[in-house]
Amino acid sequence: MVLIEGKIKIRVSYADTDQMGVVYYARYLEYFERGRNELFRELGLPYCELENQGIMLPAIEAHCEYKRGAKYDEVITVKTFLKKFQGVRIRMDYEIFDEENTPLVTGYTVHTFVNTQGKVMKPPKNFIKIVKEVENE
Repeated sequence: MVLIEGKIKIRVSYADTDQMGVVYYARYLEYFERGRNELFRELGLPYCELENQGIMLPAIEAHCEYKRGAKYDEVITVKTFLKKFQGVRIRMDYEIFDEENTPLVTGYTVHTFVNTQGKVMKPPKNFIKIVKEVENE
C-alpha cells in the first residue's frame, strides 16, 4: 500500500555518466535522494525545515535493482513512494523510468529519525499528522 507518492523529472547530465556512456550506478541513490527531498517539500516539510528543528533522517539501508542504464541527456522520471512508516523508521520506495515509461531502476531506502547528536527520536508531530491525513483520504 502506498501512503504518499511523488514524481520528478531529471535530465541526465554528462557528469552523471561513466566511460560506457550510461549513468554511473551510484548516481541512482542521488536520484532517489532528490525524489525523496521533493516529496517531503510537496508535503510541506522541506528537509531543511526538519534540520532547523534538529531532526535528521540518515539512511540506514539502501537497495537498487538495475534494469537498464539511463544515458546522457535522457529525461528520466523518478517516482518516490512512502510505503512504510513504523515507529522511528520510514521506508521510501523508488521507480525510475525513461521517456517511454520503460523501467530503468527500482529500489528503496530506509531512514530513521535522529536528533543532531545522532540519537534516535520519535518523528515530528507535523510529519505524523501529514501521514495520518493522507492515510484517511
